[in-house]
Amino acid sequence: MPPDKICKTVHQYNKEPIPDEEMQKLLDIAEDYRKIKNYVYVRFGGIGSLSKLYPGYTVQNEMTASGYRETLGLPAVYFYLAVFDALGDIKSQWTRTKSKIVKLVNKNEGFTEDEKHYLRFLLKVNNAFEAVLNQKSVELTARIQKQYHELAKQVDTDRLNRYLCRQIRKNHVKLHTDAADVFAITERAYRYADHGIYISIKEKRKRVFIPLTDHNQYKCQLRMKLYPEENRVEIKVPVNVTVHRHEDYQSEVGLAVGLYTMMTTDEGHRYGEELGRYQLEYSEWIRVQTNSYRRNREDNPGRKKYHAKKRRLEEQLHSYINQELNRFLRDEKPKVVYIVKLPKPQAGGYNKKINYTVGQWQRGYIRKRLMQKCKEQSVEIVEVLGKDISNECSECGAIGTKAEGMFSCPVCGYEMEEKVNTARNVKKRGQGGGALRGLPR
Repeated sequence: MPPDKICKTVHQYNKEPIPDEEMQKLLDIAEDYRKIKNYVYVRFGGIGSLSKLYPGYTVQNEMTASGYRETLGLPAVYFYLAVFDALGDIKSQWTRTKSKIVKLVNKNEGFTEDEKHYLRFLLKVNNAFEAVLNQKSVELTARIQKQYHELAKQVDTDRLNRYLCRQIRKNHVKLHTDAADVFAITERAYRYADHGIYISIKEKRKRVFIPLTDHNQYKCQLRMKLYPEENRVEIKVPVNVTVHRHEDYQSEVGLAVGLYTMMTTDEGHRYGEELGRYQLEYSEWIRVQTNSYRRNREDNPGRKKYHAKKRRLEEQLHSYINQELNRFLRDEKPKVVYIVKLPKPQAGGYNKKINYTVGQWQRGYIRKRLMQKCKEQSVEIVEVLGKDISNECSECGAIGTKAEGMFSCPVCGYEMEEKVNTARNVKKRGQGGGALRGLPR
């Protein structure tokens, strides 16, 4: 069954500029938070600490015994959040490393299927993975141990174990952070009152007060992002929102996403036709400001006004995107939305002006907001394979030509606007055998 509630991140902002003295107290917490994370990365990021990562209480106890919190003078509410924040990063890094090695194993033509199966087993079973990397005997529960022995009989385990260790040395990266402007905060360390929030600091029984632009109050873990140059903060709050279900949302819609028109449906309906204007204005301003800053860098020009206007332009652009996405859902009433799986970002071309425009393209933000809004409205998202999807004829499947925004098929004579043809191909693949991944309603 689809979930009744989903998590959504809301933002809170300071109403008035934060005095430098108060901002420095928050920056002191963020700096200590960074030091703790880097300490955990170094101490527990290697293969020798794999057995301590799950569930993580061993790391917590060792960090308590280290006395590092007392050395920094940081309240426990921040110290342990930093520890588990770093621990989560380490786990994620190991997951990325394993995923990369699985791909290398699958592509390696020198391995038999049995050898690939053995390596995938080691990468999947944490205790076996940890034992091999630390050159220990593999000891698992009875059922899994039997499976391991059956796999090991069919391969040269020493050779494969050495291969796995080499790949870990080559591909696993120990983490480090230089970000000293962000930290998490638990409910015990803050209190909403007086149209703002009181935040605990390193001084005992003292708090920093930040007046807020709204009067909302939450009881959960928050994330503070500091902008000392602008004397402002941004508070990120995870909240659970109710999923809406609509009986009249029954259509299936294929989407083509563009740089100038945000989305075109398979029926030819357009949403976000002003996106190109907003993005050109934004990217051109970024380009001009960047060139000006580079020319005058020796004079040390300030960046406060730059960051303030950049934020205003981004907010204007994002507001327009969200407005058009809401209109899309309201007008189309989709039950299923088919979209193309995004390719990896490509290298820049020869035209710097075009590079700036493409570099500022909000396609990742559009996709993220579309998926979030579809989840909130119980709409299913289905990704489809994008290879040659804009070059195929949606009528006969032949490869056609594109010119001046139009698509022409030399085989069947079909002519249609390029984006509409693409959207129809997206829907066709989604309803056929080209779906890659579906997100549940």
